[in-house]
Amino acid sequence: MLLIVAHHYVLHGGADIYSYPTSGKSFFLIIFGAWGKTGINCFILITGYFMCKSHITLKKFLKLVLEIEFYKTVIYLIFVATGVQSFSLLSFAKALLPVNSVGYDFSSCYLLFYLFIPFLNALINRISERQHILIILLLLFTYTFIGTAPNLTVIMNYVSWFIVMYFVSSYFRMYPHKIWQKTTLWGVATAVSLAASIASMIGIGYFGVRFGKNDFYYSWWLVADSNKILALVLSVSAFLFFKNVKIKQNSFINTVATSIFGVLLIHDNCDAMRQWLWKDTLNNAGMYHSQYMVLHAVGSVLAVFIVCIVIDYFRILLLEKPFFRFYDRHYEKISQKINSAFGRICNKLNIG
Repeated sequence: MLLIVAHHYVLHGGADIYSYPTSGKSFFLIIFGAWGKTGINCFILITGYFMCKSHITLKKFLKLVLEIEFYKTVIYLIFVATGVQSFSLLSFAKALLPVNSVGYDFSSCYLLFYLFIPFLNALINRISERQHILIILLLLFTYTFIGTAPNLTVIMNYVSWFIVMYFVSSYFRMYPHKIWQKTTLWGVATAVSLAASIASMIGIGYFGVRFGKNDFYYSWWLVADSNKILALVLSVSAFLFFKNVKIKQNSFINTVATSIFGVLLIHDNCDAMRQWLWKDTLNNAGMYHSQYMVLHAVGSVLAVFIVCIVIDYFRILLLEKPFFRFYDRHYEKISQKINSAFGRICNKLNIG
């Protein structure tokens, strides 16, 4: 999530990288903000690794929907009340709807993807390992090979890409071969793919300037989106490495982890938030010419991350936990009946 916040610092900050494409500051920002799509891949790999052996319940899905709706609605009302954003029926309707897009709006796409999980689990539990490998290879050829090759285009939405990542991470869980357990191997693979990614940014950026392509998107080409080859290789390598690292149970880590999704929902909530946070409040563009630009970038990302964690911690403490205690007391039987009915429907449809 820190990588995603850093990505948004650069992507939405408005710093004038184009006018100074070969300056040290520009290269710093290009490298500093290049890992957002890698972070998204890691997030989905974690989801797939655990959910392929689990199942969706009404309570889990309700938690997800309510968290998304809470931040969309509350932030919209605060921005309207403070004059940051003007009110309109269309914008108000968008704030009330949990799903607005199946393109690049992460929360909408993640919510829709979540509903596919029972069907995906039914599929991966009924195919052989060989078939699982073949479908992964076909999907990666379609999305990554064609999506990375110059002059070839994949019009991608995150819902479908999350499904691709689900097949990948579920394979690691379903077929725990010894090679997936080699911590040193995947640590080296992570370091090498990280170095290759940085080298590609510097190389593509340098030659891009020589050929008149000053858009930093070209520097990011191999990590520019979640399906790009180095974004995929780096995220998978890092996932397998950290999966094998032995970390003791830690209440602080667990507490922070419960609010990670909230960090995304708060700081990248809408266009008005991006304008207010990165341009009006933190003044990323103005700080580009400051000698403290690097400190500003690192400090801003850490500050946004910490503030969002604190906000979501209190949301969970003051709203979510009391609500679901009430839910468990009064609606547990109803929930069990709904889940039982859902299970019967899934069984009849042969997707349970």
